[in-house]
Amino acid sequence: MKFGDIVVSLAIIAVVMIIIIPIPLPLLDILLSFNISLSLLILLIAIYNKEPLQFAIFPSMLLLTTLFRLSLNISTTRNILSRGYAGDVIKAFGEFVIGGNAIVGFIIFLIITIIQFLVITKGAERVSEVAARFTLDAMPGKQMAIDADLNSGLISEEEARERRKRIQREADFYGAMDGASKFVKGDAIAGIIITVINIVAGFVLGMAGGGLTFQEALAKYTLLTVGDGLVGQIPALLISTGTGIVVTRAASDSDLGNDVIKQLFNQPRIMFIISGVLLVLGLTPLPKVPYFALSGMFFYLGFVLRKTMKETEIQEQEIAQGSEVEEIRKPENVIPLLQVDPIELEFGYGIIPLADPNQGGDLFDRLVMIRRQCALELGIIVPMIRLRDNIQLEPNQYVIKIKGVEVSDGNIVFDHYLAMNPGTAEGDIMGIDAIEPAFGLPAKWISEEEREKAEIFGYTVVDPSSVISTHLTEIIKRHAFELLGRQEVKTLLDSVKEHHGALVDELVPKILSIGEIQKVLANLLREGVSIRDMVTILETLADYGPITRDPDMLTEYVRQSLSRAITKQFIEGKKAKVITLEPSLEQKIMESIQQSEHGSYLSLDPMLTQRILTNLSQQVQKLMSIGEQPIILTSPIVRFYFKRLSEQLAPELIVLSYNEIDTKVEVQSVGVVSA
Repeated sequence: MKFGDIVVSLAIIAVVMIIIIPIPLPLLDILLSFNISLSLLILLIAIYNKEPLQFAIFPSMLLLTTLFRLSLNISTTRNILSRGYAGDVIKAFGEFVIGGNAIVGFIIFLIITIIQFLVITKGAERVSEVAARFTLDAMPGKQMAIDADLNSGLISEEEARERRKRIQREADFYGAMDGASKFVKGDAIAGIIITVINIVAGFVLGMAGGGLTFQEALAKYTLLTVGDGLVGQIPALLISTGTGIVVTRAASDSDLGNDVIKQLFNQPRIMFIISGVLLVLGLTPLPKVPYFALSGMFFYLGFVLRKTMKETEIQEQEIAQGSEVEEIRKPENVIPLLQVDPIELEFGYGIIPLADPNQGGDLFDRLVMIRRQCALELGIIVPMIRLRDNIQLEPNQYVIKIKGVEVSDGNIVFDHYLAMNPGTAEGDIMGIDAIEPAFGLPAKWISEEEREKAEIFGYTVVDPSSVISTHLTEIIKRHAFELLGRQEVKTLLDSVKEHHGALVDELVPKILSIGEIQKVLANLLREGVSIRDMVTILETLADYGPITRDPDMLTEYVRQSLSRAITKQFIEGKKAKVITLEPSLEQKIMESIQQSEHGSYLSLDPMLTQRILTNLSQQVQKLMSIGEQPIILTSPIVRFYFKRLSEQLAPELIVLSYNEIDTKVEVQSVGVVSA
């Protein structure tokens, strides 16, 4: 290999010299045999290559081998016409193919030439042309894909450079193959012409100058011509086949032989079908032995393939199990166990059909609607809700978890409906007594037959999926302030920034941090106030943030800015019956507010706190007895602290300040809380 470049150069020059200089017949035999060996080498390389670029010199080899064959054709033609003999190789090929019949031998030679020219060469030429065109058309898209991967950081600059170089080499290769395939086509045409010249000229020279009869000339020169043609056309046929293989091969991780075996013999069912068809054909008047033999062979192949596939599956399972065990043993694989899902819905196996779309379940679709509903009503992006089946639960039981901790549960009766009396229903219905899980109302699980009757009586009837989704919706609303973290707030701020960039840039982080904004938003959600109007909320925080950074005080300022929305949310109509605080009680609360480095808090005497809660409970019961929703109205300074105080009695109790009531609403006090 040290002087390989010199050897190749001299060989190319020698090929050209053969055309001009006559060579001895023994050497000609060696060169003809080497031509066949070289074509076999090229064909095998084409078969075992995994991709075309592994044989990038193939276009140049087509030119050199074509030139080599043509130079040998010229030498053999010179010997045939001048001596009437062209060596032992050509004589042996001619006698073997002709077999004593010149006409049959010539026809076989023509058939080989036609197959070479019209089938393989023509097809390879067309495939080369199309491949070159498609490769060139795809270059801009491939270049853009490389640039995109480079910009996104998926690949390095060096990798991008290598991939661009590879794309360019592919384009050059297919372009060269498109041109080089013309060499093969031209070689086939030249072989036909040379054959005709050998026969015609041989007849003329043999009969005119050699004194041979017509039959003798025909036998002698047909033998030599067919032998010469075969010696040239067989290597040409091999190289044409190699050309077709190279240009038709798709990218693969294996060579052609392995791909053929894997892709033709990988489905036992097909082998059994072929075996059955051949067996049926063997029962017809067709020859039985070949069809029965082939049927048995394909049946055996199918049996072996199925057995092999089962063994492979068992091995893969064992390897997979071993890999899982190894993965579990790795210390770093404990980390995923630390992650807690924000919202989980676990259910027993009896509820699985509700979550399986293939069984008609629509629970997944309802989860999408829950997220949309919460976005519209509360203005928050609800995290993905994880559904899990839990065999430890009762079949029809479900559990709702917030951050991995169970907060509520419920039971359904499959193939039944939950009927609830809204207060206006008349008549009794048959069913299983139950409690509606979302609001704790008395209800009954009724059958399909009772459904129409219950609706006529005025009952509210819902299906099990609606029961679960309503319960889940209420739990999400109740715990929305826990689900809103800094990352979720960052997402909301990014959404506002698209249209109000100046507002967000002024507020964050110059005035308030994301954590401080998150505390204000959580305070609002804690009391059921929607944060959908983020622009108003952020405008208020930008106004009052420089004055105070206390999240509780900022929350009160924001609530006052959202007065119209709060009024519409908690007060129906233009009149509101409320419970107010006695002025002396408000004064005591204000005097009990203590300031610390961690914020302000209420410090009341325990006995006074008990009297306040007792009085508050009496007033709330009084208002509820007349069918009104209890609303506590206080001064702005006191509202926040009294709300925290009232949560000991009723967490859902609505506490508003005078500044949060729309001026168009008429307020009527129907009770006063005193100390």
